[in-house]
Amino acid sequence: MPQITRESLMSLEAYSKARPDFRARVMAHKKNRIVHLGENLTLVFEDELTIRYQIQEMLRIEKTFEEAGIMDELEAYGPLVPDGTNWKATMMIEYPDEAERRAMLTKLKGVENRVWVQVMDFTRVYAIADEDLERENEEKTSSVHFLRFELTPEMIASASSGAAISMGVEHEAYMAETILAQNVRDSLAADLKA
Repeated sequence: MPQITRESLMSLEAYSKARPDFRARVMAHKKNRIVHLGENLTLVFEDELTIRYQIQEMLRIEKTFEEAGIMDELEAYGPLVPDGTNWKATMMIEYPDEAERRAMLTKLKGVENRVWVQVMDFTRVYAIADEDLERENEEKTSSVHFLRFELTPEMIASASSGAAISMGVEHEAYMAETILAQNVRDSLAADLKA
């Protein structure tokens, strides 16, 4: 999979000019990369384009133009680009009511390790969560997690040739399952090297 390099990023000035069109392109692209698991859990599957956008936005917001700051953003976000054998996703736990959110984040401790993907009839693959840093403490889980789903060569070949893909979460406080729509399935299959 293509990786984001320092040389491939736009300068702040160039990004400012390109941003409206680039942002529209990324938002359209993301529509095919969002999976809702029930009403309160959303996975946004990252790829080179979504992470490139995230890096460019962070540089813009922080007005970063110095080499060290740019390299910090690349090091922070670069690992979220899938490498051809996996899918990587940002998982958000979303409850509009603040009191309910606080209560549920306590009940949902460990949920990040109970999210799974399944290609056709292969074994479910459970997420490897938060490899960069711990996002859970003694009392509660975080509302945002970063997940990686590592696939076998057989799963990759099957997904690349159009097999059904389902996803879900099985936690004592939250259960959900869905079969991916074709547009989402096709977008995620494009991340894989068969």
